[in-house]
Amino acid sequence: MKKVKKYQQILEYVKKRIQTGKYPVGSYLPSEHDLCDQFNITRTTVRKALDELIKEGFIVKEQGRGSKVLERQKSLGLLTVKGFSGATGYKVKTVVTKEPAIQEWDASIPFSLTEEEKKSKCIYFQRVRYIDAKPVVLENNWYALDALEQIESKAFVKDSFFKTLSQKYLIEIMGAEQELKSIPAAKEVAKNLGIKIGTPILHISVRFQTSKPGLVLYGDLYCNTTEYPIRNSYFL
Repeated sequence: MKKVKKYQQILEYVKKRIQTGKYPVGSYLPSEHDLCDQFNITRTTVRKALDELIKEGFIVKEQGRGSKVLERQKSLGLLTVKGFSGATGYKVKTVVTKEPAIQEWDASIPFSLTEEEKKSKCIYFQRVRYIDAKPVVLENNWYALDALEQIESKAFVKDSFFKTLSQKYLIEIMGAEQELKSIPAAKEVAKNLGIKIGTPILHISVRFQTSKPGLVLYGDLYCNTTEYPIRNSYFL
């Protein structure tokens, strides 16, 4: 069995404490000196672990203050509707309109599935995002059942699927591919967003890569951005 290097042990220890909220977003990690004392290691080893956390988007180093824990999704460069990152001034709510269920893959997913995914059933669920009681985004999501068990919406952490993966399964989003286009709202989309059929909306298709081998998340979003513009941070 391959021996785990010391810096990797520190990396996983700190990462897990960030994921589970022991080191909350906005807080600072113990100093390099304290980590050296805690694990009886050299500063070089600590810095190597911290450098990896920076690369993965978990922390940022601030001159004179130390290593600050980031809300990691902000570093992924993904697009979303302004407000879903918890911006003040908005009352945000997520309503699950279709509970996570096992089904066949949807042919409308614009990305090619892997051979392993094709052999698996998928989990599908749908949600509507509201800002100040107004529906803004209709969102469909899929992932392979063989890669991750079915997770009921009542188990979502603060209505967030990303937070659920991170805090309960220690799975992180590592990056994504996106396709954006403007389309007229179809009947189901218009009904869920409270707009007229044919109203121009933003359609975003996303394929999320995760830290778990074989697990890819697919998202299909229909956004009414008339009042709430998109920005580059997304929370699933």
